[in-house]
Order: sequence, then C-alpha cells, then structure tokens
Amino acid sequence: MPPKRRKFSRPLGERRYRKIFVLAVEGSKTEPQYFAIFNDQNSVIRVSCLKSKHDSAPPQVLARMEKHLKNEGLKKSDEAWLVVDKDQWTDEQLSQLHQWSQQADNYGFALSNPKFEFWLLLHFEDGGGVSSSQICSQKLERHLPGYDKGINVRRISDTMIADAIRRARQRDNPPCDDWPRTTGTTVYKLVESILESHRNQ
Repeated sequence: MPPKRRKFSRPLGERRYRKIFVLAVEGSKTEPQYFAIFNDQNSVIRVSCLKSKHDSAPPQVLARMEKHLKNEGLKKSDEAWLVVDKDQWTDEQLSQLHQWSQQADNYGFALSNPKFEFWLLLHFEDGGGVSSSQICSQKLERHLPGYDKGINVRRISDTMIADAIRRARQRDNPPCDDWPRTTGTTVYKLVESILESHRNQ
C-alpha cells in the first residue's frame, strides 16, 4: 500500500502580503529576464513586467501602464514604474512619462541613456567611454559573450547588483529631477526600492 501523501497546509492569516512592483517596460525579453532575478517563491515582493514585442515607444509604454492600473488598480503599498531607454525618443515624449510619475508617491520613472544595457554594463564596470548604443553593446558583450538581448541571470550576483547601484548613483550626481541627459541610468532607484522592500519585510 503506497504511503499517504502528506498534506501541506498553511494556517490562515500566516501568509504576509507580497508587495507588487508593476513595471511597464520597452523590451519583451531583456528587462523581464533581469527583473525576474528579484522573484522567488519565498520573496516578499513580486515584480510583474508589462511587456510588448512591438509597442515600445514611450507613449505606448505609458498607455500599457495606464490600462493595467485602470483594470487592476494599485494598492498604496505597491509601486508602478515606467522603464524606458533614451534611444531616439524626444524630450517631449519622455516628458509625458515623467509627468505621469509625479502624480503619485508610488509611481516611478527609470530611464537609461542610451539604453537598458548600460544598466547591465554597470554590473561589471563603471561604463566609461560609452557614447552610443553600439559601444554600450560591444562593452557588454565582453562581459557576457554571446549576449543577444538575453541575460543568463546566474551571472548576476547580489554583489554585482550593489556595485551597479553604486556606480549609477555616482554618475547621477547631482541627482537628476527627471532623466539623465548624458550617459547614465536611474534604474538604480527602482532596484534600490525593490531591495529595500526585501529588507523591510
């Protein structure tokens, strides 16, 4: 007679609320792969990426977020962030996203100039000499051979994330009010908030 399977039950009320970070991102692959690092079964937070394969212009990223919030809502303890690249987008387009982020304390706007890969590069080096998207990609491939819009998350350690935050903050000095006009990234503010939520719960 086979042994009875044990039933695992959790007492009602024991499970704590998991803080949710809702991110509207440009990419359909790189950003979701990266932010999945912060999700695990025991995590006190959950990072959810709203992505699209084609609609990556800033107004479309904002529209995805607004549609999600209209349908799903957002608790005061949760956070909603727009994560975009500078690329060729105009100040007028980016200003719409920044203005949206000012509407509530739990809204955020994280921009990488020239692109998200610069934030990844800061996990390995200080990012000096990056003057274009192409140079940024070339430098990143030295650290992640074969990188092609995808990340082996096992290559990213907690120490490297802390280094990236430190390097990004050093570049963002004095801190910009909206987004980096030169090479830099404010993704560190989002990652700091995620890590702080881990520590506080």
